[in-house]
Amino acid sequence: MALHLTVDPEAAEPPYEQIRARIAERARSGELPVGYKLPTVRGFAEDLGLAANTVAKAYRALEADGVIETRGRNGTFIAAQGDGAAREAASAARAFAERARRLGLDRAAALAAAEDAVRAVYEG
Repeated sequence: MALHLTVDPEAAEPPYEQIRARIAERARSGELPVGYKLPTVRGFAEDLGLAANTVAKAYRALEADGVIETRGRNGTFIAAQGDGAAREAASAARAFAERARRLGLDRAAALAAAEDAVRAVYEG
């Protein structure tokens, strides 16, 4: 199964973010199963008509999010989801809570700030 993806140069979000979001969405849905080998950065960039650095930036973001894993010369693969994503989210939430407390926010204000941020991201 070849990875087919289109990037809209007129879209508000940059090309690397379009790539990141589409691969992450397909991995979450199972359309790209765990262990699926992604194309090389150069090959994928060529297929999309983009600079290799654009695809590399998307792959780095996906790896940081735990969506993909690079296995050296063997290539880049869809990683097992779940535990890694949950751990990362819990770590980010804890860092936010600690920072909010240091800033002097009470629990209600911290929760309101987090809710506003989540709403902005998920509802656009």
